[in-house]
Amino acid sequence: MVKSMTAYARADKMDGSVTAEVELRSYNSRFLDANIKVPHGYSRFEEKVRGVIAARLERGRVEARVVIRNEADEAIAFKADTAKARAYGVALKEAAKAAGIDAEVTLDQLLHINGLVVPKEIETDFDHHWSVAESCLVEALAGLDAMRAKEGEFLANDLRERLDNVEAALDLIEEGAGALPAIYRERLLDRIATLCGSTVEVDESRIAQEAALLADRSDISEEITRVRSHILQFRAIMAGDEEAGRKLNFLLQEFNREFNTMGSKIGKAEIAHTIVSVKSELEKMREQVQNIE
Repeated sequence: MVKSMTAYARADKMDGSVTAEVELRSYNSRFLDANIKVPHGYSRFEEKVRGVIAARLERGRVEARVVIRNEADEAIAFKADTAKARAYGVALKEAAKAAGIDAEVTLDQLLHINGLVVPKEIETDFDHHWSVAESCLVEALAGLDAMRAKEGEFLANDLRERLDNVEAALDLIEEGAGALPAIYRERLLDRIATLCGSTVEVDESRIAQEAALLADRSDISEEITRVRSHILQFRAIMAGDEEAGRKLNFLLQEFNREFNTMGSKIGKAEIAHTIVSVKSELEKMREQVQNIE
């Protein structure tokens, strides 16, 4: 199945006082590479998030941002260090007395003490928080997958059109290769006529034999058969359910190998030009396949 590696998705979930938000971005990559950001205090969720992503995606660089908020009253409580406040107040009074200043200690003065008021430590229900975050992550991944599939449809349509062009060009190449024996015979006759004029009697059977030898050296029937097989495999992979990117990329390498061999064997200019146009089409297909998961 053809899926793009480029996509974006976002989801949010709420369960009681716990809210989770997940934002996903994915880009092209040869392998699965997940960059995960979780809130302070939730580092234990990083590997869990990575595991959920790996279970659903095959390839691509994925940036995942996870936000978790606990809006319960007890989750945002603060506490004061009363012992520190008493000691600081006593010290201020002693300093004022020593300086001969009659002054009272104010709250503003106490608030200058670092760590006087701090968030109250509470026990976090990480199992519940993960349940909400995981549900949100799964929903975001479903959205990401849907966008990848939609983008993949456009890529698949483009690849099918280009593959049809390659197949049509292959038909022309095969047709042109079938006419090679007659072409080589005419070339031999022209060469003999140029070198010897009409003074030499031409042995038609010898000419036919030499033309057949030249045609045999230029035979590309095996390459054509393999390319037709690759075309069938290419279409089957795009229509299948498994990830297609790596397999399609391999087949394109094989396409190039076969057409390079044809180009080295064929000496006919029209066929050579057709092969060049095919290789240009294959390069465009290769660029598109780099976007496929």
